Amino acid sequence: MGVYEEKKEACGTVCLKYLLFTFNFLFWLAGGVVMAVGIWTLVEKSDYISLLSSKTYAASAYILVLAGAIVMVTGVLGCCATFKEQRRLLRVYFVLLLCIFLLEILAGVLAYIYYQQLNEELKQNLRETMTQKYQQSTHEHITRAVDKLQKEFKCCGSNSSSDWAESVWIRSRDADGRIVPDSCCKSLTELCGRRDHPSNIYKVEGGCITKLEKFILDHLKIIGAVGIGIACVQVIGMVFTCCLYRSLKAEPY
Repeated sequence: MGVYEEKKEACGTVCLKYLLFTFNFLFWLAGGVVMAVGIWTLVEKSDYISLLSSKTYAASAYILVLAGAIVMVTGVLGCCATFKEQRRLLRVYFVLLLCIFLLEILAGVLAYIYYQQLNEELKQNLRETMTQKYQQSTHEHITRAVDKLQKEFKCCGSNSSSDWAESVWIRSRDADGRIVPDSCCKSLTELCGRRDHPSNIYKVEGGCITKLEKFILDHLKIIGAVGIGIACVQVIGMVFTCCLYRSLKAEPY
């Protein structure tokens, strides 16, 4: 019976090893996905981030990049710990999994908080940002972001095209007679912003606020879904790690 029990125990350990190895490979791939989502947010959508007064949205993306990088390193460490069957390495691996889990919970909480306050923030700040900082020498990144926003989402002004009447730039000689920026035009040409007729510029109900809010909310859902998905996978990994740790004999000191 003793020999049978030992063989049964050894078989269970081997199964756990391969399960944990498979998990680590998937975990490593997932880390790449998490990091890619974070980098995409910061690089591809960085212009829109500059239009937001709060740094919460950017912070969530930075946390994802950090978590993704740690996940990929942890996946490699997990494979080493599994095949070398070292309890100390497994302990380190478990602690890293726990840290990543907490990071992703933090990113999820930040995303949820920002989700709740986004509408109010856009109402309070977007109009002022567009009218006071557009085409100002010290705010070139704002100008790029506003032009990109209006062209991509086919909108004009924060709430409506009439918002541009209060623009510092539109009121100046530098506007060269424009009523709205050229990026409001359906067919973009030099000085096309001199005409604000609906046939020439975008007249979208709700303006750019509704478009930007929808875009950010959709992206926050992606960040949240990725974080929750990876967190669930990590819980499985922590369970496997604990089982393998218990099945291995204690190392002599």
